[in-house]
Amino acid sequence: MQDLEEFGLLASPHTSAGRLPTEQGLRLFVDGMMQVAEPSAEDRAQIEASLSESGPIESALAQATAALSGLSACAGLILVPKHERVLKQLAFVPLSASQSLVVLVAGDGSVENRVIDIPPGLAPSALVEAGNYISATLSGLTLSDAMERVRREIEAERIAIDRAAQDLVSRGLAIWSSDGADRPVLIVRGQANLLDDSAVGDLDRVRQLLDELETKQDIAQLLDSAREGSATRIFIGSENKLFSLSGSSVIAAPYRGADGRVVGVVGVIGPTRLNYARIVPMVDFTAQSLSRLIR
Repeated sequence: MQDLEEFGLLASPHTSAGRLPTEQGLRLFVDGMMQVAEPSAEDRAQIEASLSESGPIESALAQATAALSGLSACAGLILVPKHERVLKQLAFVPLSASQSLVVLVAGDGSVENRVIDIPPGLAPSALVEAGNYISATLSGLTLSDAMERVRREIEAERIAIDRAAQDLVSRGLAIWSSDGADRPVLIVRGQANLLDDSAVGDLDRVRQLLDELETKQDIAQLLDSAREGSATRIFIGSENKLFSLSGSSVIAAPYRGADGRVVGVVGVIGPTRLNYARIVPMVDFTAQSLSRLIR
């Protein structure tokens, strides 16, 4: 025990306390000592049952997240597959001599607005022409498909609008395409699990973690980084600056769509002293089950 403490793998919170694994010790266990295993039959049954009900895929994802949260006694997280919006109509509304409002109406009926800068002295007719071109020619296409079509037509000099309107079309579509790519949808379930009896003596850490969960964009970006791996990833405590204060851990695994490409990430978040040997296989099995469901 003394040797492990000297190596920085164990530590005592205070003089009269027993020794606990440090983040370095937990990382050594996770990377080199933990044996990969299947979750128990009971855990597998509960996860599969959460995915057996009919309904929209978003509902199944939320149910799987709730089941994972309940089984792990952590908060469950899932990054929803990105569905590209289909264009129905796009209009440019002048706000001033240097700014315009870009109004997007998607195929599902949703409406969103963005403000863009426009060249000084741009004729109002260019705004109308650009909006009419998009609505008449690109309606029914995804944003990425619309961008590609406009690029090809400009290169081939086949686009039937003037240069000023062409620039507006490209910029208008670009702002929507980049915005959609930067806003993954995150579902969080089971935050109450973080407020169990063991949290009473560590309320500051739990409060910090709950604050972090409220900042969904940062958590989503962390989960999004797990897309790059082919298996479960584990982020322990201050290894990630997002959890430098709360000392939390995230276990995340990517799941795949019908074409085999990664479409989302599922996982849990909780204190660093998790039962990794039980929860890691559970998260991995949930990701595999979601992949089978989506296919």
